Amino acid sequence: MFDPETLVRPHLRAIEAYQPILPFEVLGEQLGFPPERIVKLDANENPYGPLPEVRQALGRLRFAHIYPDPGASALRREISRLIGVPEEHLLAGAGADELIALLVTLLLDPGDCLINCPPTFGMYAFDAAVHGARVVAVPRRPDFSLDLDAILRAAERERPKLVFLATPNNPDGSLATRDVVDRLLELEAVVVLDEAYVEFAPPHESRIAEVPERDNLVVLRTFSKWAGLAGLRVGYGAFPAGLVPHLWNIKQPYTVSVAASTAALESLQHVAALQRRGARLVAERERLAGALGELPFLSPYPSHANFILCRVVGRDAGELKEALAQKGVLVRYFSSPGLDDHIRVSVGTPEQTNRLLTVLKGGAGAGGAAPSTPKQKGL
Repeated sequence: MFDPETLVRPHLRAIEAYQPILPFEVLGEQLGFPPERIVKLDANENPYGPLPEVRQALGRLRFAHIYPDPGASALRREISRLIGVPEEHLLAGAGADELIALLVTLLLDPGDCLINCPPTFGMYAFDAAVHGARVVAVPRRPDFSLDLDAILRAAERERPKLVFLATPNNPDGSLATRDVVDRLLELEAVVVLDEAYVEFAPPHESRIAEVPERDNLVVLRTFSKWAGLAGLRVGYGAFPAGLVPHLWNIKQPYTVSVAASTAALESLQHVAALQRRGARLVAERERLAGALGELPFLSPYPSHANFILCRVVGRDAGELKEALAQKGVLVRYFSSPGLDDHIRVSVGTPEQTNRLLTVLKGGAGAGGAAPSTPKQKGL
């Protein structure tokens, strides 16, 4: 009898699936809570969601039955106006995830090398593994800063085609310093800065305006975090002129839906309102960090993103995560080495922060077994 499994490419037989966060309705069913009672602080989503004007624009959609513009021309034009990068350097995609996958597809043959700096966002290594490329991991220091000397040694030895850096980094929120990035841009490799959270960082941290001047710098952004559009999947990137035609050649044509494009375009008409929301989240981040630091069993790291990573001291981090889930408060726990004594908490509304702190101060973890939820490895 013919077994189609025998046709599966050998390097994909044992690949480990990326573990995404489950949606509200699934989590609510698992935990026994209605969705509206769950405090969801586990996926770095914007708790305020889309702007009211965006919701109204989505309600007025006229052409959902027509395929979208394959070039996302209007969206790229408005992004260009916002960031000052010519639109011929810009691509939009179904989240930055699509653009990460496109880069790996374009540049890495099986056996080629990608440098990754864990702990960090899991999709870089995942996409490389799907393509049979080699992932050379250069771990971050204990404070999550980049080990530049180790990266340079790995680059000299392995001759990577791609170097991925999330800045601010997920899961800790640290920034790659300008000196480190400048030194890496001297390599004969494409350096990809994933700036998914840069709107929550101090001004002038982004390097996206430099892309047209450089041959090997890529900068990725997303509407998921600052604009509250995670469910609609829309992101963009700025790419060197030498890569853009090839990326267009391999990109699927209709990945940015009519709804996603409409929501992103409307968001760009209200940048000041989004900036005010961002400032509220930054202020709430600082309040949350101070409050978490007062708890004897949590040690938060400084963050320039919309989340805070905490080392759990004197108790099991996985059990703490499960105890919080029992109370309807969801945070992120990773079972991967180096993070298995940490939790990551997304910045929510003041009311959500208050609920989290109430549960933590009330002795989360002392009230019996919590409903089981999947342990997460990806970031």
